[in-house]
Amino acid sequence: MAKRAGRIRAGIAGWVFPPWRGSFYPKGLKQKDELGFAARAFTTLEVNGTFYSMQRPETFAAWDAETPEDFVFTLKGPRYITHMKRLKDCELPLANFLASGVLRLGKKLGPILWQLPPNMAFEAERLEGFLALLPHDRAAAAKLAAQHEPRMQGRAWLDPGPKAPLRHAIEPRHPSFADPACVALCRKHGVALAITDGIPDWPQFRELTADFAYLRLHLSDTQVAGYDAAAIAAWAKQAKACAKAGQDVFILFDAAGDETVKVHTPANASAMLQALAAAG
Repeated sequence: MAKRAGRIRAGIAGWVFPPWRGSFYPKGLKQKDELGFAARAFTTLEVNGTFYSMQRPETFAAWDAETPEDFVFTLKGPRYITHMKRLKDCELPLANFLASGVLRLGKKLGPILWQLPPNMAFEAERLEGFLALLPHDRAAAAKLAAQHEPRMQGRAWLDPGPKAPLRHAIEPRHPSFADPACVALCRKHGVALAITDGIPDWPQFRELTADFAYLRLHLSDTQVAGYDAAAIAAWAKQAKACAKAGQDVFILFDAAGDETVKVHTPANASAMLQALAAAG
C-alpha cells in the first residue's frame, strides 16, 4: 500500500500585530475579527499567548468557534516551563498547562512548540527528563492534566476530546544543542527538532526526528523585504519532499530580530501557500 502523503500547512506566528492593520488586515476590520480573517487566509497559526500566560478553557473555545473546520492551531509552550523552570521539575506546571483548556481545541489542536532560551546550554539528562514527561496522545495529556494544582479547580478542562496523537516540537537556541546526542534524544521520544532559518547563531537542524516537520522561518534584520520568491520556492520544495515521505509539515513565518520586518510575514505565508499550490 502506498504511503499516505503528508499535509502541509503554512501560516504566521500570532495574529495581533498593529502594523498588519491596513497592510494585511483590511482597514476598518475590528480587532476581535482578526483571528477569523487570518484563519481564513492561512491553514495554521502559532499561538503566542500561551507562551506568556495561562489561558482559560473559554478562550480556547472562542478560538475554536472563530476558525474554519479544517484549521489547526500550533501552541507555544509556557515560558514558565522553558525559561523559568528551564525544563526542570516540570511535571506540575505541565499538568497545569494541559489543564488550562488546551484540549478544548479538539481536532484543531496541532503541535506544541517548546522554545528554549538562548542562554540554555544542552544537557542530555535535563533534556531527556523533560521529553520523557511529554504526553503523545490526548488521553495521556488528559490524564496528566488531571494532576493539576488545586488553584486550577473550576477552570480546568480535562476532556481529552477525539482520540488523536499530541505532537511536540522543540526549538533550541544555544549552539551546544548542535550535538548528535540531542538529535538522538528527540528521535527516541518522537519530538520534532524545529527547522529554523534566519538566525545564524542558533543551531540549524535539518534532521527529521518525528512523524512531522516543524519549520520556523524567522525574518532577520537583513531581510527588510521578507523572503524573496527563490527562497520561498526552495522551502516549498523541502516541505513537499517531507510531505511526499508521509510527514505532515507546519511552516510558520516569524521575526526574531527587529519587529519592523515582521510586517512581511503574512505576505510570505501567502506566497508559500501559492508556491505549494503551484507545485501540485
